[in-house]
Amino acid sequence: MTDKIIPSEQALRAKLSPEQYHILREHGTERAFTGKYWDLKDDGKYHCAVCDEVLFDAATKYDSGSGWPSFWQPDSAAAVETETDHSLLMARTEVHCHRCGSHLGHVFEDGPAPTGLRYCINSASLDFKSKT
Repeated sequence: MTDKIIPSEQALRAKLSPEQYHILREHGTERAFTGKYWDLKDDGKYHCAVCDEVLFDAATKYDSGSGWPSFWQPDSAAAVETETDHSLLMARTEVHCHRCGSHLGHVFEDGPAPTGLRYCINSASLDFKSKT
């Protein structure tokens, strides 16, 4: 696992689109079925759009019907961190990139076997790199 980094606000604003900045740094969410990866079925890895850390493998992606890319586990146990989010008057588990702390989405306990988890991730927080 790579060392943690803290990107400067200036660097982030230069690198990210306004939507990406809102999602990754201000804990926003893209609308369902609008992200570029929600229905992508290619083989490869999903990286953090900020720091390029590998977060998810396409082999663990599945169609949850939610309209966001959904995975049943991260690429490694250390790839992501979680934190309780109370922003919508309920407790949800927010998912962050381990390396840079960027907001990725949420994880729910209604996913498929073998983990029973659904990592519901914003496309704008990801950069897909194909194996081909």
